[in-house]
Amino acid sequence: MSERVFLLPDLGEGLSEAEIVEWRVAVGDTVTVDQAVVEVETAKAVVDVPCPYAGRVVALHGTAGEVRPVGQPLITIASLEAVEADGAPGGSGAPVVNREAEQDGSGNVLIGYGTGHGGAARRRRPRVARAAPTSVVSSGAVPPGAAPSGAAPTGTAPGGGLGPAGESVRVISPIVRRLAKQRGVDLAALRGSGRGGVIRRADVEAATPAPGTAPAASAAPAADAVPADGDVIVPLTGIRKVIADKLSRSRREIPEVTIWVDADATALLETRAAINAATPAEPVSILALLARICLSGLRRFPQLNARVDSGAQRIVQSAGVHLGIAAQTDRGLVVPVLRDAQRLTTAGLAAALAETTAAARAGTLPPTRLTGGTFTLNNYGVFGVDGSTPIINHPEAALLGVGRIVDKPWVVDGQLAVRKVTQLSLTFDHRVCDGGVAGGFLRHVADCVERPAVLIANL
Repeated sequence: MSERVFLLPDLGEGLSEAEIVEWRVAVGDTVTVDQAVVEVETAKAVVDVPCPYAGRVVALHGTAGEVRPVGQPLITIASLEAVEADGAPGGSGAPVVNREAEQDGSGNVLIGYGTGHGGAARRRRPRVARAAPTSVVSSGAVPPGAAPSGAAPTGTAPGGGLGPAGESVRVISPIVRRLAKQRGVDLAALRGSGRGGVIRRADVEAATPAPGTAPAASAAPAADAVPADGDVIVPLTGIRKVIADKLSRSRREIPEVTIWVDADATALLETRAAINAATPAEPVSILALLARICLSGLRRFPQLNARVDSGAQRIVQSAGVHLGIAAQTDRGLVVPVLRDAQRLTTAGLAAALAETTAAARAGTLPPTRLTGGTFTLNNYGVFGVDGSTPIINHPEAALLGVGRIVDKPWVVDGQLAVRKVTQLSLTFDHRVCDGGVAGGFLRHVADCVERPAVLIANL
């Protein structure tokens, strides 16, 4: 019988492995070209993987929670013609391992891109769609100083049926679902602490059975289980390993310097309120205004929109600003990128930021949206802190940090007043510029925050 083995494809950006989160099909199911057969988690995102072959599932290579290397068998499919000829899957023919699956289609493996078989219909197993957040707070999706809040999806999210009092179980993150399975926690019995009842990781951890309570029979040992001596073991794998490696590389290679200044943000908040009063259908966030200010500064000081090519001993200044937004998610710190952000209006920036941070928290951004940045904006004010000396997102050359906006005494026209004050910090690669350029950029940002008319004058 003719069989084809679909190998785990390269999901982009040099990723070498992926963890199986959930199979969408079972042995014996019939699949069509481009049907999503498995959900996997890479070090960058959670994605659905479509199969380029049509036929009947003969074998699934790997179980949920197992890490599979790129290029290794993922699923074996018997052609429908062979199944009909043999009467059942599993005939005598030898399986065909096709290591060039891309030749049968476009080679795109992420849902939404297909594999080039235009005439084939996509038929997927019935599945409750992942609920989309109606509002998301990342390290920048809301004004600095605002309390983080979760999303409020509607309907029944993956991983749960009905919760207390017949409510739908609201789970956005596949990490939370998997953690609940590992610890034997019944999601239907939990009340989420997130906005709209979203179940968060902390809810699952708080509901973990006490020592001595037997977990569900199918539950795997928790990755951070507490040994008898009380130490907590957290394997440095997946996205945590990627983050650790990247930050370590940044510290090794980049001679970074941080400078900072306090700024009176009262006028900026008033400007935002005026914009939103005039265009309530297209609200603008403080983050969007800060992004616009960064773009203005980078136009005046392009040296900071750059990277150092150490191999060629040169500095490469980017033609476009691919703005990274540092966002804290259940999976860890990620930096989704708005490509060519300088082309967007302020309203466009606000909409793109809301969509991007929502997708980042839901884990639905493809790997290509998480790389390629040229400058990063980090709003750590949402964590209730004033300042930081962050590590540059390698291989970028600079990062602007924004602290919380709080009431502070401030001198205005020689008189003491209470104003909305924030701390701005710029961490930069001293190889791409000296203090004059870095200071000029930060001063321009502060001037725009204090006097938004300066920003308008430079648009």
